[in-house]
Amino acid sequence: MRTRAAVARQAGGPILIEDLELDEPRRDEVLVRMIASGVCHTDAAVRDGVIPTPLPAVLGHEGAGIVEAVGADVTTVAVGDHVVLSASSCGTCRPCLRGEVAYCEHNFDINFTGRRRDGTTTFRDADGAVGGPFFGQSSFARYSVVLARSLVKVDRDLDLTLLAPLGCGMQTGAGAVLNELRPEPGSTFAVIGVGAVGSAALMSAVVSSCSRVIAVDVVDARLDLARELGATDVINSRREDLLARLLEVTGGRGVDYVLSTAAIPSVLRSAADALAVRGSLALVGSSPSGTEVPFEIGESLNKGWSFRTIIQGSSVPQTFIPALIELWRRGQFPFDRLITHYRFDDIDRAFDDSERGVAVKPVLIHDHDTEETP
Repeated sequence: MRTRAAVARQAGGPILIEDLELDEPRRDEVLVRMIASGVCHTDAAVRDGVIPTPLPAVLGHEGAGIVEAVGADVTTVAVGDHVVLSASSCGTCRPCLRGEVAYCEHNFDINFTGRRRDGTTTFRDADGAVGGPFFGQSSFARYSVVLARSLVKVDRDLDLTLLAPLGCGMQTGAGAVLNELRPEPGSTFAVIGVGAVGSAALMSAVVSSCSRVIAVDVVDARLDLARELGATDVINSRREDLLARLLEVTGGRGVDYVLSTAAIPSVLRSAADALAVRGSLALVGSSPSGTEVPFEIGESLNKGWSFRTIIQGSSVPQTFIPALIELWRRGQFPFDRLITHYRFDDIDRAFDDSERGVAVKPVLIHDHDTEETP
C-alpha cells in the first residue's frame, strides 16, 4: 500500500511530507494505523546527524494507533486493538532473557538503523529504500509496519492522542526514578532539565514521597510548570550557580539523587559535586560520541557516590506503561498537562517549538480524512 509519511532526507534539513510505498507485515510484524505520535529529542538528534541513523528515513518512536493487520506469528495483539508503541528488542539475548529489554545487546541495530535485521526496510520511494522501522515503529507515518515486540495493548476507552508520549519520553523519565533510582520516602531528589523526560521524573519523585524535589532548567516557564507539578524548589541554572544552590537547598548536606537529562560535562560535574554521602547521579540524555566528564575522585571517594546511565527508564514497556496509565487515572501522574497537539503536516513547527521550549511535549495528530486503504 501507499502511505503518507514524514521523511528526514539529510542531516540538518527539513522533514518532508511524502507518499511512500509500505511493505506488508512479516510474520513478527503488525500493520498499525497511527493516530498520534510524540516528538522526542531523539528524533531531532537523528534528524541533525548526532545519532548516525542512515537517511533518508521515517522517524518517530512515540506512536499510538489501531492494529489493522497482524503477521502469522503474532499472538499478543489482534486487529482492532488499541496500542501504544515503544522501543523494540530481540527477546533472545542475555539482557532480554533477564527482563532487561532496554539493554538488549542488539538495541542499536533494531532501534536506530532504520532497517530490519536482514537489512531490508519497510518503506520505499521511487529511488529505493527509505529507512524504517525506526525504533521498531517509524510512527511519523499514517500507516506503519511495526515489530510486534514494540506494542503495548491499552484499553479502547483511553485517548490515544494523550498516551502516545508514554512510549519513550514519559517512560524514560518515570522509569529512571521508579525502576532504577528508587528514592526512599524522605530523600532529596533533583532533576536537571524539566522538559518531557525531566517532568516525568519530577512527578515520579513526588509519587515516591521525596521530601524535596528540586527542578533545574534555564526556561522560567518550565520551572513554573515544575512547581505546579510538585517541585518544592526551582533553580534557573542560567542565572544561578548550580552547585551552590543545590547545596543551599539541602542545607549543605547535598542531594541524595540527581537525574540529568542534559549530557553537558560541566553540568554533570556540578551535579556530582552536589551529591550527598552515598548519593546517586544518573544520566538519561544523549551526547555526541566522545563526550567526556572529568569527575573529581580524591575528596569524593569518601562519599561512596555512584554514577549510572539509564536507557528507556530500564522499563519493560508491556508492564510499565500500564502502570503509568494507572497512576495517571489516579491523578498521581498528570503527564497530559505537558502535551501540546499539532497537525501532522505541522511537524517542523512542532520540532521548532520543542527546541525553543514553547512546547514541553509536542504530539502530532494524524489526519485520516483521506486515509489510505490497506
